[in-house]
Amino acid sequence: MGEIFAGLPWWVKWVAVPVIALVVFGGLIATVVGFVIGVLFKLLVFVALVGGLIYVVRKFMSSSSSRSDW
Repeated sequence: MGEIFAGLPWWVKWVAVPVIALVVFGGLIATVVGFVIGVLFKLLVFVALVGGLIYVVRKFMSSSSSRSDW
């Protein structure tokens, strides 16, 4: 592969080839990036909901145990 690019100008290696790759694989790249961002967002929402649930349960348990002391 290196022999193929050895005789080409620098702009073909560093500009034209990446542009062609983006045109050909752009939809695939966008799909993968969108999927990863979607999974990370759902993971963040899951962590926030579980954290909120733990907070509410601990708050409820501490308030109910303090009521039984009366």
